[in-house]
Amino acid sequence: MNETIVCVVGNVATAPVYRELAAGPSARFRLAVTARYWDREKSTWTDGHTNFFTVWANRQLAVNVAASVEVGQPLVIQGRLKVRTDAREGQQQWTSADIDAVAIGHDLARGTAVFHRAAKPEPPATAGRPEPNWETPRPTNTSDGDPAQQTPESAVMT
Repeated sequence: MNETIVCVVGNVATAPVYRELAAGPSARFRLAVTARYWDREKSTWTDGHTNFFTVWANRQLAVNVAASVEVGQPLVIQGRLKVRTDAREGQQQWTSADIDAVAIGHDLARGTAVFHRAAKPEPPATAGRPEPNWETPRPTNTSDGDPAQQTPESAVMT
């Protein structure tokens, strides 16, 4: 519940790496996000600091990223921000900012795109097991001497 949801706009910095894992498809790529501001002294737009995020996509989103995203394209990404700090052997600590993507799209303020709905995969055909017959079968013996076929009145009289 206490997740940090972010929306970032930037350019794809590395080609998506797609993998089929036991938990399902996964894709990752780096996104460069550069702040721009208006410099009043120079009367021009100036680039500020560039932040790099590792974007992770899973399941169907990963499949669509692998088919749609290329280096240099402008994207809008929404997802959960995760900042990790780690120390590697013999090196100093490093920090990584990852985004577990929920939605990824091209930035239409900077270009056009054509949308194609992804085809849903066909469910695997299951081996045809016959459906069980849940109805109570009718007795085949209809003789008058069978207690199952007698009415309560006739059962008492006999």
